[in-house]
Amino acid sequence: MFDEIKRTLARRRLQPGDGRALKPFRWWQPTSRALMHLPHEDGHVFTVDVHHLRSDSDGNTLARLYTDGRESARSRMPALFPVPGGDIEVAATMFGLKRCHFVATDGTERQLEPDPRSGEGRRAQLDRSHPGLSRFIGGAAMLVLLGSLGLLLLQLAEQLSGIPPIEQRIGRFDSPIALPAAVNIGLTLLAALASTERAMRLRYNALLD
Repeated sequence: MFDEIKRTLARRRLQPGDGRALKPFRWWQPTSRALMHLPHEDGHVFTVDVHHLRSDSDGNTLARLYTDGRESARSRMPALFPVPGGDIEVAATMFGLKRCHFVATDGTERQLEPDPRSGEGRRAQLDRSHPGLSRFIGGAAMLVLLGSLGLLLLQLAEQLSGIPPIEQRIGRFDSPIALPAAVNIGLTLLAALASTERAMRLRYNALLD
């Protein structure tokens, strides 16, 4: 949940929308675009649209809020969109969304519903239709990230121990695992895929992701 300072800053980033119509989701956008819906009790449908590969003139990714299919607001992220009864909070990483929730004035919150054509929607459908396979994929992603983190820490310790003052004080540390460059590149790509998979489930851990 956003703290009060982050909320204040997010409100300052809020800009009015231009009323443009929401573009339909395309089949080639499952990892480059997030589309999340909030059917509201007042009859309106609020939609958050984020194009991960697009940015403004300053290089910032934008979140756009559509009300009944028309752009009503936009903001750099992390974004906070006031709607009747609360706020929609949106935050992202370089791999996708980590948060897209409606937070009511009483503090209760719920995640917006992913568009069924989006990567988040397809991942949610897999979780509903094949829960066992979904858990296996999620567990594999976690193991990949944990393994990558462990290797990164070993390599970092080896590099730091080579700094002369540190080496003189505690000695040099040699990592017990030395991988070829091609393997390191492959592991980096696997870690990126694992983080993307977790982002499709709006899972985020500051250390792993």
